[in-house]
Amino acid sequence: MIRVTIEDRNGERQALEIPEGISLSLMELLKASEYHVLATCGGMALCATCHVEVLEGGQALPPVSDAELDILDTLPDASSKSRLACQLRVDESLNNTIFKIRGEE
Repeated sequence: MIRVTIEDRNGERQALEIPEGISLSLMELLKASEYHVLATCGGMALCATCHVEVLEGGQALPPVSDAELDILDTLPDASSKSRLACQLRVDESLNNTIFKIRGEE
């Protein structure tokens, strides 16, 4: 099982356990878990409405792609810990990471 913790916009945290090999993005997982994430571009790294911040862990996450970085650079509240949930695959690299939802409601 892959374990991630999600902090919503109100600061409430929920631990999620996801079976390995589920083949979803973090954005798809958030939507399936009934978090309000717009994801208006459908996961193409074009809108940044699935912006999340890595609060803890994340050392094993894949590096930020140029396309993801280009979009993150447009956000006034982006930091070095910002990622687009649509660009993160749910796999062992997410295990024990805490994400805060930052994107638009």
